[in-house]
Amino acid sequence: MGSYEYRHYPYSRPAELDGKSARRPVVIVGAGMAGPTLALELARRGVPSVILDEDDTVSLGSRSICQAKHSLETWDRFGVANRMVEKGITWEQGELYLHDKPVFRFNLQPEPGHKFPAFVNLQQYYVEEYLYERCLAESLVEMRFRNKVVGVTPGPDGVAVEVETPDGRYTLDAEWLVACDGVRSTVRHLLDLPYPGEVFHDRFLISDIRLLSELPKERRFWFYPPFHPTNSVLLHRQADNVLRVDFQLGRDADPEEEKKPENIDRRLRQMFGPEARWEHEWTSVYTFTCRMMERFVHGRVIFAGDAAHVVSPFGARGGNGAIADVDNLAWKLAMVLGKVSPVSLLDSYSSERRAAAQENILNSTRSTDFITPKFPASRAFRDATLSLARDFPFARALINSGRLSVPTVQPGSPLDTPDGDADWLRGPGPGRAMLDAPVGRDGSAWLIDRLGPDFTLLTFGDTDVPDADLPSGVICVRIAGDGLARQRYDGRPGTTYLIRPDRYVAARWRRFDGAAITAAIKRATGNG
Repeated sequence: MGSYEYRHYPYSRPAELDGKSARRPVVIVGAGMAGPTLALELARRGVPSVILDEDDTVSLGSRSICQAKHSLETWDRFGVANRMVEKGITWEQGELYLHDKPVFRFNLQPEPGHKFPAFVNLQQYYVEEYLYERCLAESLVEMRFRNKVVGVTPGPDGVAVEVETPDGRYTLDAEWLVACDGVRSTVRHLLDLPYPGEVFHDRFLISDIRLLSELPKERRFWFYPPFHPTNSVLLHRQADNVLRVDFQLGRDADPEEEKKPENIDRRLRQMFGPEARWEHEWTSVYTFTCRMMERFVHGRVIFAGDAAHVVSPFGARGGNGAIADVDNLAWKLAMVLGKVSPVSLLDSYSSERRAAAQENILNSTRSTDFITPKFPASRAFRDATLSLARDFPFARALINSGRLSVPTVQPGSPLDTPDGDADWLRGPGPGRAMLDAPVGRDGSAWLIDRLGPDFTLLTFGDTDVPDADLPSGVICVRIAGDGLARQRYDGRPGTTYLIRPDRYVAARWRRFDGAAITAAIKRATGNG
């Protein structure tokens, strides 16, 4: 790895080895992207946590590179998102090719007025590094490196976690254990929980290289290119002039043979030409699966991210889905620990995020089926669609090289209050993510920055909101004028939205009604 210098974080002897034990509200297993994000979200709400990780550095290789707008909005709460945007490659354009001819271009964020771009390409090791630094500076987060979980014993009101360190083993008692330890989750294996799903047998080669020349920032996808005529190729640019080149190899490829430098260089030479120069960064040959646990909450043990569900990589839905998981979980777990809500509130984490995982798996599987058709008829349909797409817009809508990650929809959540009889022309309804927009007299502020850590009311026009009518912890954001926020929310005078802590709409009304708002908050917190 030439462009990134891996830092090894220090190991400290745990106090439990010296008999100084104390029960912890939350223990998190895994220090990928999800675990530190969860810890920081909990810290915002005054909940301390311990992160256990068997390693002492960030992830090896670029791995999850497409960081979506919704994830950036989450990380912005901790003051690290702007750093990610500055370091990463912002892209909104993409281009699709058939053979060596462009078929069409697309724009992922055609409308203006959002604080963050649709996507930033940034290697996972940078994301983790920035999150680690923020966790290490947070007094309510304790990171324990080289602490490997080797035993999990659930109880009726807590979990005993056996941990192995360089200085010996100890037991950590937790009220709640959250497994963010990836697709090969140790916690899931220790509890012998099933992980059903589908295995896709096509093999893909990832080659991260530092190309010593300039390239566009856009995403490029080729079907049957002359430099790889039998399959597809995907190209993404990352920070430090690193390129992610993803070659579809087919089912019969030999992984060890394909990873040999001379074979990788042969493919790259055919792609970039005889004059190109590059340095190798990271290589992986992979097959992929779509799997999902039957439940994400098992007593006092909760699963998130790849430990709970995994999708094929097309669409950048894995890492971004994991961040959405912990965004959903953090406020609910904090309310349960604070005895604001019953434990049953966590059932909604499982139901909402399983529905989101199913949506992601469906989209990812459809992309996989288009990119790697399994039957002659499906391949014939794919090839005909590609041939028509350059000249006929209807065919472009049928091309699926990865429906890129956007916030999933949570229809029918038990926490949401359905719309009444009001006529809504536009605007996100209950179960949909809120929309950012410029606000303020001169449009220089962002709606996303006005939200509180708990529930937020958005009101439009000159709505009079008596403070006495707002439940404790709820803040009110008044939006006046005729800007983008009013358009996006169909914000006629009196319109009121209730936004959950994870930035999803819980309810909306055409006029302010204190009693209805109180009832909706009770429902959204599991007290309805």
